Amino acid sequence: MTPAVALTVAGTDSGGAAGIAADLATFAALGLHGACVVTAVTAQDTTGIRDVHPVPLASVEAQLDAVLDDLPVAAVKTGMLGSPEVVELLARWLAGRPLVVDPVLVATSGVVLGDEHVVAAYRAHLLPAATVITPNAHEAAVLLGRATDPATAAAALADTGPAVVLTGGGTRGTCTDWLALPGQRPVARTHRAVPTTNDHGTGCTFSAALAAHLARGADLDAAVHHAGLFTVRQLDVSRRWTLGRGRGPVAHTTPTGEPA
Repeated sequence: MTPAVALTVAGTDSGGAAGIAADLATFAALGLHGACVVTAVTAQDTTGIRDVHPVPLASVEAQLDAVLDDLPVAAVKTGMLGSPEVVELLARWLAGRPLVVDPVLVATSGVVLGDEHVVAAYRAHLLPAATVITPNAHEAAVLLGRATDPATAAAALADTGPAVVLTGGGTRGTCTDWLALPGQRPVARTHRAVPTTNDHGTGCTFSAALAAHLARGADLDAAVHHAGLFTVRQLDVSRRWTLGRGRGPVAHTTPTGEPA
């Protein structure tokens, strides 16, 4: 059967662990055809980001037009966007589509990938257009302009329009995410924590898996559940790996022997 199509709009990762590399690998692992729009080219490896080269706005728009004009895109996932102009462009083009926004604003190494102008564009344009956003605690604090507890942060971001999955830390073998829908109380979603340093690309993998399940017709609750299971299983595989001198990659495509 013809596969569903998911689109990633993000930056590259020359080390293959995060960004478009992680997204396309995740789409493929879950049986989807992946299309891509490149917003930036980065020089990075497991130790950090060495260089970022933004793609011109006209080229981003041309890529977007080419994909959407030709392919039946069932869901879109965004990652690193880099400029307020790109953020606004996507809000215009993607409103009304199933849209997963992973607000990639600061790299694990500390490199800033979205300044205050990008953050303002997210707040004003992209968050209201999104189906669901998947920030971690730090990204949630940046988007809100203040730090607060995860449940409160998830609820506050949901009040801007989208559903929110605020991915969290873990203690004593568990990890708690918070799912918030606009106007509703946040719900804790607890899953097994995987002790590993091979976690480069975890956020990309989760949000791409979430988009993949939405593209396959799952409702939001089921998509969040299955995306979480997929991410945990892949971390379980990669924790045994030795790749790179820093934080190694998630095992995006290694078979686990379990259904996704």
